[in-house]
Formats: sequence, structure tokens, C-alpha cells
Amino acid sequence: MNTAEIQYLGELRTSSVHILSGEKVVTDAPPDNQGKGAFFSPTDLVASALGSCMLTIMGIAARTHQIHIDNTRVEVRKIMASDPRRIAEIQLDFYLPEITYTDKQKGILENAALHCPVAKSLHADLKQTVSFNYFQ
Repeated sequence: MNTAEIQYLGELRTSSVHILSGEKVVTDAPPDNQGKGAFFSPTDLVASALGSCMLTIMGIAARTHQIHIDNTRVEVRKIMASDPRRIAEIQLDFYLPEITYTDKQKGILENAALHCPVAKSLHADLKQTVSFNYFQ
């Protein structure tokens, strides 16, 4: 079964439909690459997918070990390189809820995030800079 179907809409814009749910995502080329930047760019989605995947795998680990992480957020920054044009670095800053985590819990959550499938699928040359911020 296909995962998605993507259609080129013109003007450097695409529409992707998730086959299982029917949900749609529109992408637009960024202004620095001839686009309008009205939607996520494909490279924005890659960077965002890394953050979402890390949070999801943290959520699975948190559920397994009864660790509260609801309302954790991650700020994602994508840094582009040229020649060839590519994502050079993705910076992710995690902000966890204002509760006290043990060192063991922190290790479980951080290990889960760093070993998510998207992180392991990206090229080794793509730098992944990750910080975890705990408010205690």
C-alpha cells in the first residue's frame, strides 16, 4: 500500500495526501529558492519530521516507564548549505514540563529521542544538534 500520493500544483507547490487518513499537506518552495514560502518547504518537513519522531519515540518510552512528558515542546531550526543545496544541520531544543525528572528518567527520554527512526534514517553528514531543557 502506498504511503502518500503527491501532486504538483504549479508555482513550486505540491499537495500530498496521506493514503491511510486522507489528511493533506501542502508544500511550497522557500523564498530563498524561488518560492513563496507560504507553506512548509520539503526540507522544513524533514526537519520537523525529526522533531516529531523524537517526541513520538519519547512518548512511547514515557508511556512504558510512566514518565510524564505531556506538553513537552521542541523548537526546530534547519540550517541549509549550498553546493550542493542540502540540509547541513538540524538543531532541536526540547523543553520538558516543570517537574522533577530523575537522572534515570532523563536518560530514558534522551536515549529514546536520539534513536528515533528518522534520526537513524538521515545521512550521517547531516548534523543533528539536540539539547534537552529540564525546568527544576
